[in-house]
Amino acid sequence: MSLGPLIVDVVATSLGEDDRRRLMHPWVGGVILFSRNFTDREQVAALCAEIRGLPRPEPLLISVDHEGGRIQRFREGFSAIPGLRELTAPLTEALSAAQQDPRAVPAESLMQTLLLCQTRAREAAHCLASELLAVGVDFSYTPVLDLDHGRSAVIGDRSYHRMPSVVSAMAAATMQGLALAGMSNCGKHFPGHGWAEADSHFAVPVDERPLSQILADDAAPYAWLSRGGAAAPLQSVMPAHVIYPQVDDRPAGFSSVWLQDILRQQLGFDGVIISDDLAMAGAEVLPDVVDRAMAALRAGCDAVLLCNRPDLVDVVLAELPGRLGQEPLGQGRRSLARLRPRRHGRA
Repeated sequence: MSLGPLIVDVVATSLGEDDRRRLMHPWVGGVILFSRNFTDREQVAALCAEIRGLPRPEPLLISVDHEGGRIQRFREGFSAIPGLRELTAPLTEALSAAQQDPRAVPAESLMQTLLLCQTRAREAAHCLASELLAVGVDFSYTPVLDLDHGRSAVIGDRSYHRMPSVVSAMAAATMQGLALAGMSNCGKHFPGHGWAEADSHFAVPVDERPLSQILADDAAPYAWLSRGGAAAPLQSVMPAHVIYPQVDDRPAGFSSVWLQDILRQQLGFDGVIISDDLAMAGAEVLPDVVDRAMAALRAGCDAVLLCNRPDLVDVVLAELPGRLGQEPLGQGRRSLARLRPRRHGRA
């Protein structure tokens, strides 16, 4: 099974003619929904059925950015999913108390608190996935693996914690909860968006730290989760629109050093790589949107997101196939079909 490498959005709460035209293009493999596409459960279920019913050889992958907390696109009729920092609040409090007086909070108590937080994360993820799958959404871009350095406002309470070990343990529980409902996962934003202060929606963030520090700290959850450190494997990764100049002069999502040499070869990740939104300011280091799509795919992304700019989607669909010079699913590219919902281990 194969799906094209573009994930695009739709304009409203039902499909218009231009939406249908774009979604029928063979280079489109997925749809991402936003709050503007939602009024209630019945409506979004009808929209998903409309998308799934398009006369394509293979149904599109329907996705949404639905982490919980302040990033939850569907509200009315859906459970309020806790933010990731909220899930670890008891552990953060216990660790703070242990730092002040190690004798007051023994290691056994810390472990019990961590297990409690993991249970909450697992339950929240199972609820999130079950509710999305029930209305026809296949996939959510979660969990966030960024560390909370206290520097990035765009990440902030979207992060589980500052410590890589806590982030890894909590992400593993979240991924297990998603898997129990049948949903794949997406770790983001590789190798870490928690240190750079700028918001990549509006600027190009820069992280000046050396590779050794990033690998030992921010990228550590990717290493652990990619190497079988969780019961449910890391199935997809979204790279950050952040430049790490001591490693490469391009953002991670445009860098074969980050995606091929480090993520795939050094860290052992074998899942799907999905670019962050190519319409974001962090991607505008390349002014031409087709150049951005080409750079991401050539660097090692298997799929690219392009959101909130249907005019740019039209440009990419018109020009990318001829300029890239290959089939929608290029040689060695991993298909979005890998991320389809699963039941009892079957696709």
